Amino acid sequence: MVRFKNRYVLCEVVSEDPRCRQCIEDRTLGLAVRDAIARVHGDYGLACCSISFTVKYLNAYTGTVLLRCRKDSYRLLCSALPFVRYLESRAQRYPCFLNTLHVGGTIRTCQKFLIQYNRTQLLRLLQNCTTEEERQCIQKSLLSCSLTVEQSQSGEEEEDDGTE
Repeated sequence: MVRFKNRYVLCEVVSEDPRCRQCIEDRTLGLAVRDAIARVHGDYGLACCSISFTVKYLNAYTGTVLLRCRKDSYRLLCSALPFVRYLESRAQRYPCFLNTLHVGGTIRTCQKFLIQYNRTQLLRLLQNCTTEEERQCIQKSLLSCSLTVEQSQSGEEEEDDGTE
């Protein structure tokens, strides 16, 4: 059995309209990317990219998107991404564009890059603060954002001992 190799393209959705990010769905984003590929590369490019193309991850709050395609056709995908000019959602068009951040062979490498990218963006944000009060406000808001594990009160997550 032959394993098909994939490439993962990490992008961010950049839009001036804040409603655009709230209305993003993976299906509409996938259709917009497929439409751009068809416009730029025609039927051949669309067929090459559609074999294994999917939206693997979408974070509507940060605008982060992870696209998967075959290794042979990732260049066709990357060359068509700048031609995505708008996203349609609920019969409205929101102007935006996709900024390619990273192309990786695994989801894990894209995650590592995204963590490093977010750190550098945070440092730039802190360096651009004009007053100490702004800096403390940003640091306070970051420290208040923490992940906590909630205990299940109903006891549904009990361990199975393998006997039924």
